[in-house]
Amino acid sequence: MDEERIRRRRSPDDPLNRYSRENREHRGVAPGEPVSVLPPGDFDWEAKGRDEQWFPDGDWRVWLILAGRGFGKTRTGAETIRRLVQQEAAARFALVGETAADVRDVMIEGPDGILQRSLPHERPKYEPSKRRLTWPNGIVATAYAGSDPEQLRGPQHGFAWVDELAKFKYPRETWDNLMFGLRMERKPRCLVTTTPRPIRLLRELLAPDRTDVVVTRGSTYDNAANLPQAFLEDILRKYEGTTVGRQELYAEMLDETPGALWTRDMIDRLRVSEAPKLSRVLIGVDPSTSANGLGDACGIVVAGIDDARDSVAYVLEDATLHASPNKWASEVARMSRKYGAGCVIAEANQGGALVKQVLLAAGQHVRVKLVNTNKSKTARAEPIVTLYEREKVRHVGAFPDLEDEMVNWVPGSYSPNRLDALVWALSELMLFSPRGEVQAMLLNPW
Repeated sequence: MDEERIRRRRSPDDPLNRYSRENREHRGVAPGEPVSVLPPGDFDWEAKGRDEQWFPDGDWRVWLILAGRGFGKTRTGAETIRRLVQQEAAARFALVGETAADVRDVMIEGPDGILQRSLPHERPKYEPSKRRLTWPNGIVATAYAGSDPEQLRGPQHGFAWVDELAKFKYPRETWDNLMFGLRMERKPRCLVTTTPRPIRLLRELLAPDRTDVVVTRGSTYDNAANLPQAFLEDILRKYEGTTVGRQELYAEMLDETPGALWTRDMIDRLRVSEAPKLSRVLIGVDPSTSANGLGDACGIVVAGIDDARDSVAYVLEDATLHASPNKWASEVARMSRKYGAGCVIAEANQGGALVKQVLLAAGQHVRVKLVNTNKSKTARAEPIVTLYEREKVRHVGAFPDLEDEMVNWVPGSYSPNRLDALVWALSELMLFSPRGEVQAMLLNPW
C-alpha cells in the first residue's frame, strides 16, 4: 500500500506535481522533474501522509480543512508548503495565523511547523524581524497576523496557508485583504486549516454554490495511531459526549444551544471593526482560585462606553486565561494599562475579595470595585441580553471563545468564566447607578 501511494504521489500526474508544473510553465521557468527521492523516516510525507491530508485534485481556489484537535492540520499545512516550495509552484507564499506569535510558534517554529519539517539542506532562513522565510531556491514566504489585517493590504502572493481562521479576531477583513492579493501565478490558491466554528465567513466558504472550494473534514481519531495513548484517554474522559468535544474533537459546526439567551445573529449584526473614543473603560473579572492554573479559567473581559455620544458599550478584548493567581493578576494589570481602564469589577461574594488580595500581593496598581448581589446568574444575565437586543452593545472584532460560551449557555446550567466576566463588565457600564450596588475599593491608586 505504501509503495503504491508513493508511486502515485511521485507521478507527474499527481495533483500537486501537475499544479506546480503548470505554474512554473506560466512563469516561464523550466519545468524540471518532481522530487523522486526522499530520505526514509519522518520526512517522507509521501509515505506517511494520509489520503485526506494530500493535495486534492480539481480546479479549486480554496482547500478548506475542517478537523478536530490532533488531526494533523499543522503538519498538513507545513508539508504542503514544503512540497510546493520544492516544486517551485509559487514564488511568494503567505503564512497567516491568529496572531504573530501563533504564526511563529505553530506554523514556523512549532514541532510540526515548517522549520522542523524541513531537511537541513532545504531549510529556509527565518528572519523574525522581517516576518520572512527564504528558501535556498529563492522562494519567499511572509508571515501575517489575523489580528492586524492591514498587513495584507498591498502584498501579492501565489499561495497562502491560513491556520485557525475561525479563531481570528478580524476574519472578514483578514480574508478579504488576503484574497485581493492572491493574484500571482497561473492558479493562485489558498489552504485553510482550522477547527470549525460557525462564523459567517466559514458558512460562506461551505455554501453549496462555492464550486471553487474543496472541503476536507476529519476528527481527532483519524490520527489516533500517531497520538499518545495518555492524550486520547484524557480527552475521552473530559470531552467525549460534550458540546466542546463535538466541536474540538469531531469538528462539528455547532450552532447555538436551544434555550440559550444569545444567538449568533444577535452578535454578528452588532460587530464593528473599531470602537470610537471611549469615556470609560473597565475590566470584568471572574477569578480562578486554582494555584497552578489547571482549574477553571480566570475570566477577563475588557469593555468601554462613550457616555456622551450614544451610550453604547463596546467589548474590546477577551483576555481570559488558565493561569495561577499571580499570572492572571499580571494579565489584568496589563489589560488595565493597555486600555487605560478605570477599574476592575468583580462579584464580592464569588471570589471578588481574592481579586483584591491577589492584585495587592502582586503589587499591581489597579482600582477594584466589588459588587454585592443576591441575584441569580440568570437574573444578572437577562438585562445584558436585553442590551444586545436593543443594539446597545458592539463587539470590536470577533471573540470566538467568548461568543461560543454566550450562544451555548442555557439558564440553570454552569455559568462559564468568560460570560460571567462579560456580564459584570457590561452591568457596571450600563446598568449600575453611582448609588447602586457598587462598593468601591482602591488599591495603590494612580
